[in-house]
Amino acid sequence: MMPDLRISGSLFLICASFLAIAAAAAVVLRGRLQVKRLLRHLEDMLEQAQNGSFSADTIDETMLSSLEFKFCHFLSASVVSAQETEKEKEKIKELVSDISHQTKTPVASLLLYCDLLKERDLDKESRGYVEAVSSQAQKLRFLIDSLVKMSRLETGVLALHPQAGAIMPVVSRLYGQYAVKAHDKGLYFEIISDSADADLHAVFDEKWTLEAFGNLVDNAVKYTQEGGITITVKAFELFCCIRIADTGMGILEAEQAQVFSRFYRSMQAAQTEGAGIGLYLAREIITRQNGYIRLSSEPGNGSVFAVYLPMGVTG
Repeated sequence: MMPDLRISGSLFLICASFLAIAAAAAVVLRGRLQVKRLLRHLEDMLEQAQNGSFSADTIDETMLSSLEFKFCHFLSASVVSAQETEKEKEKIKELVSDISHQTKTPVASLLLYCDLLKERDLDKESRGYVEAVSSQAQKLRFLIDSLVKMSRLETGVLALHPQAGAIMPVVSRLYGQYAVKAHDKGLYFEIISDSADADLHAVFDEKWTLEAFGNLVDNAVKYTQEGGITITVKAFELFCCIRIADTGMGILEAEQAQVFSRFYRSMQAAQTEGAGIGLYLAREIITRQNGYIRLSSEPGNGSVFAVYLPMGVTG
């Protein structure tokens, strides 16, 4: 009988071990299934949040785990925050549109009346007043236009559409726009480009890139009293470089990181008219086209603004 008891005992131990292993496997499998279900549910909630269909009202909180419950509330708060942000952006868009519309006509009327007064036979003092009003009205129009452009860019009302195109025609337009202004100040204005770069292509939005270049050149002319402005175009492996150099007052090293900030005005430039928006807009426009601007300057020795735009495919 003793061998039978030993065999029975061994069989019992084997069965018990098998049952224990099976139970452990079942526990592990159940745990894996729960984790898989949890991850799938969290993924579904994320997808709903991304496509805008997530709503806590459609979820039975009694069926959620602690993690799912917390995640659900986090997504609910995020969705509400995103909706509020979108509403604020819409309000800003409407405000910008209203400002642009409501100020355009009064400023245009001011300039028109100034032009009419200039045609009259006015004494020297009165003519001076008219010139002053006209000058301030033009500055006001420029400031409003700049603020509207800045706001529309920042809120996404205006989108840039970069595409491959020849860069030299855009640079040549700068000469047509600013050469006379430079020459009136007794400054030279020249464009230098190698013959190999004459058909140079880059990826950019023509209208807005011209706006950015114009802001840089306008600053160069404004802050240069002797010498002049040189624009150089050069091709690199991945980027096209448009280098705008002047012989103006230069920028202190401590201020070079700040000149691209909104409304920043250097103490050196305090006596020169300006709004402190041009460089900010230029950098925003170039950055939104996957390009960048580098500044090198030394007080008394001018400044160089080098604009790098992604290279395009030559047609």
